[in-house]
Amino acid sequence: MNVCVYTLGCRLNQCESEAIADSFAKEGFTIVGEETPAQLYVVNTCTVTSKAEQKARRMIRKFASVGVTLATGCYAQVNADELQSLSENVIVVPLEKKAHLLKLAAHVKASLVAGFDLRQGCLSFSDGKASVFDYDATSFSYHSRAYLKVQDGCDNECAYCRVHIARGKAVSLDSASVVERALALENAGFSEIMLTGVNLTMYDHQGAGLGGLLEKVLAKLGPDIRLRLSSLEPDHIDDRLLDVLGDPRMQPHFHIPVQSASNTVLQRVNRHYDIHQLSAILDRLRIAKDDPFIAGDVITGLPGEGDEEFEETYRYFSEQKFAQMHVFPFSPRPDTPLFKATDRVCESIRDERALRLRNLSTSLHQEYLMRQSNKPTEVVLQNRKGGYWYGLSGNYIEVKVLDAPAFAKEGMLLKATFSLIDTETTKPVVSCHA
Repeated sequence: MNVCVYTLGCRLNQCESEAIADSFAKEGFTIVGEETPAQLYVVNTCTVTSKAEQKARRMIRKFASVGVTLATGCYAQVNADELQSLSENVIVVPLEKKAHLLKLAAHVKASLVAGFDLRQGCLSFSDGKASVFDYDATSFSYHSRAYLKVQDGCDNECAYCRVHIARGKAVSLDSASVVERALALENAGFSEIMLTGVNLTMYDHQGAGLGGLLEKVLAKLGPDIRLRLSSLEPDHIDDRLLDVLGDPRMQPHFHIPVQSASNTVLQRVNRHYDIHQLSAILDRLRIAKDDPFIAGDVITGLPGEGDEEFEETYRYFSEQKFAQMHVFPFSPRPDTPLFKATDRVCESIRDERALRLRNLSTSLHQEYLMRQSNKPTEVVLQNRKGGYWYGLSGNYIEVKVLDAPAFAKEGMLLKATFSLIDTETTKPVVSCHA
């Protein structure tokens, strides 16, 4: 039987989806992509923006017209009735039961053998014990790199965000378990592990923090494994973390949710840092790594954002030369302080600002790519197409690989050098070392 796990949103969702897919694969189910018809779909939703929710509804309707569709994730947590009403084929799984899906495969398999239909089998499943840290995949159906969840929830209450409402307070997986799972992934042959969480820098933030965790993990892993971090909230990036990033196994790629470079806007939306602190962090990241790929999230049109406040943001990203910007027009989220804000920026101005920042991002990204010419890198192979391998460099650039060895395979780590931009695919090209 075919099972498709479809994911929207953050890398943590991707991590959890891979663990769910892994649990079905181990029971003999065939894991497929969205383009292949399936009898069972799992849609892992996001509630960060209204567009993410719209896409979730569209995909759930599409999948439910083909097979039984389980809807879970943050959107399913806060708007269960809305998703349930989309089709009789939809079954909503709230976040507190999401980890139960890891044990669903065995139950469905037994139910089908017993003569139940698939929907009955899904509805009859109940498991009273589950933890947000039960996601512990050792095989990955949709990625060539490994994901390791170490943190969940968030104690911040940013005025535009309702992820903390869906996910709850910050919790951390104990460091001994993190080390054990990282070693298992290394022993399974993965060349790269990405650590994920809702707010990763809030890992054990009242103790040794994320820096302390990385010290323990790096002390046990071998010299050839790569470690990558998902989004890093600025307010808990401390000296201990910045120091450990200098380890050569830590990849030169950092994604920082900046949201605005105006201190007045940051204060207004309850962000817990200022631009002076952020600049000091960026300086330290560039000391730890030579010209790292620094990406940033930014929201345009936050309530009360004036022209000068936006221009501060535009100038800051330009001067700091971010390698890429993920731009989101403000999307009012229910149950948040800004949902009913009366000083909203009109949509045309909000969208114009978003376009300006996206154009800036394109320009800065091209500048960054040009700076990579003739620089050495390491590439994790991801897929093969048209006779060439494609992969991901240490600084998070998708590349076309020349001269890959005959024994190359997905997930393999190769040493290479950046050369030029491929005119057909517009991807940077790297040449493998002999």
